[in-house]
Amino acid sequence: MSYIEILQSYHLTALQWAAIGFAVFLLGLSKSGIKGIGIIIVVILAFVFGEKASTGILLPMLICADIFAVIYYNRHAQWGIIKKLIPWMIVGVLVGVWVGNDISSLLFKRLMAIIIIGSVALMFYNENKKSNSVPTNKAFGASMGFLAGFTTMIGNLAGPVSNIYFMAMRFPKNEFIGTAAWLFFIINVFKLPFHIFVWKTVTIDTLVLNSVLIPAVIIGFFLGAQIVKLISNVNYRRFILIVTAIGGVIMLFK
Repeated sequence: MSYIEILQSYHLTALQWAAIGFAVFLLGLSKSGIKGIGIIIVVILAFVFGEKASTGILLPMLICADIFAVIYYNRHAQWGIIKKLIPWMIVGVLVGVWVGNDISSLLFKRLMAIIIIGSVALMFYNENKKSNSVPTNKAFGASMGFLAGFTTMIGNLAGPVSNIYFMAMRFPKNEFIGTAAWLFFIINVFKLPFHIFVWKTVTIDTLVLNSVLIPAVIIGFFLGAQIVKLISNVNYRRFILIVTAIGGVIMLFK
């Protein structure tokens, strides 16, 4: 099929195109550092394409946005944290490949909602406790890394889990964004072969669709990067908590 015929084969309405364009624009905003809105992107794409298929459509655009993020925020990355989390995230991805290959759409949505809402509860607890100390327990880092890897594989929803960890570590916003950028660039590239060869959710057809949507990702990223500069560290943390909580409720009742 030709390029145009592939796009037409999706049979998308004007409203669906508008929704998808808005979702990938939000993706650019999210990768620029406006965290917490990832769940909205996932919900929109899942509504249009279905839960599992949407993960393959989203992944190449995530990688594209990750590339911009690692270039823009590279100097703020905390490599000690990245090296600590990556092995556990890889284990989580591998478990997610196995579990997610057979998981039902309903169970997928409920599992994601429970993880997100639980993550928000932990984030609120951590924000409101009087101590400003950061967790040093190796089990905490390992469990967060595993959950982030698992959730990113089955639903591109590692954001709430990673947000818990980075907020618990009391990272300022630029270190938060720079570390997350490299972490998810590495893990998203690692996920790609599984989507191509095991789940078969990344195909020539999905890449053609991605090529049309990438400009919206880029516009969202550079607009978001300017917005992030205007947000204080305190308000940044509050924003993440509120938007992540709203997203979890949306997923639960979708």
